[in-house]
Amino acid sequence: MNINPSNVENRGNAVSDIRRKIIAELSLENEVDRLDAMIANWIDSCDEEMRELFHWQFLDGAKYFRPATVFACHRAVHGEDWGEQTFSAAMIIEILHNMTLVVDDILDKSRYRRQKLTMHCRFGSLRALMASGYMVAESYRIARDMPYVLDRITELVERLGVAECMQWRLRQQPLGLEDWRRIAGEDTGSMFEVCACLGGSGETLRRYGHLLGLLYHGCDDVADIRGLEALGGGGEEDIRDGILTLPASLAIRNPDVSKMFCHPGDGDIVRLAKAFEAKLPEAEAVLDQIADDARKEAARCSRDPAGLIALIDHTRQLSKQ
Repeated sequence: MNINPSNVENRGNAVSDIRRKIIAELSLENEVDRLDAMIANWIDSCDEEMRELFHWQFLDGAKYFRPATVFACHRAVHGEDWGEQTFSAAMIIEILHNMTLVVDDILDKSRYRRQKLTMHCRFGSLRALMASGYMVAESYRIARDMPYVLDRITELVERLGVAECMQWRLRQQPLGLEDWRRIAGEDTGSMFEVCACLGGSGETLRRYGHLLGLLYHGCDDVADIRGLEALGGGGEEDIRDGILTLPASLAIRNPDVSKMFCHPGDGDIVRLAKAFEAKLPEAEAVLDQIADDARKEAARCSRDPAGLIALIDHTRQLSKQ
């Protein structure tokens, strides 16, 4: 979404507040400080052609929600027995997440993210695209001696690519809530599933991660319609492109709204936005149910679910900031 520069600072402050609250609630200050240092050292080790781009992308404003998920899942399964692999996995997740942001910003023609110009607006699309490929290569290089991590990031990169193609192929079609769950589960859900598996060093928390990702995706959808942009998404582009968001999946049950959604004409984006806004209470109820399911899964699958439940509670608030 093309954002008014006058609103950027307020959103950046909101992101910083979210990060501070999550990290403090989970008592992960030391772990995040260590991750910050690892990412800074990694950037300094990269080819000099990439360092300026990565300093711009990584060193200001990240929420670290996904690394926090890795750490919280590790603690829920293994306690405080931290190992190098957990920190390497968290760093890889943050690198791959930023790769997706760079690509999304190019596709959405977004001018601002995290209180400043997007990478492609600052350095040009060619350099940004090459940097995104470099990030993928670096993730595999870091994981080369960790077979389980390597398998999971391979799964993640494959699923992210499939999800984006599927979401675009299914745009402007009269689909429903279960279709939204399937698409969101592969898009955002795959990232959080892999975070949960990497943190737990196995499959125990995979369904928890899936539900957390589904919740995050849905809160992003609702926040976009509310105009909050708390998560950095793109509500206007989603309506324009006919992307099946959670509010859209509920609103297009109305045949008139479905017709506009599938074949939008002049002025229909405004009408669609109002139709989606009318479904926000129902969307919030769907999110409440997903959050309840995630809490039950956290309690079922971990010996110490407090951190996992805290992540759910923070995520649930993101549609209401």
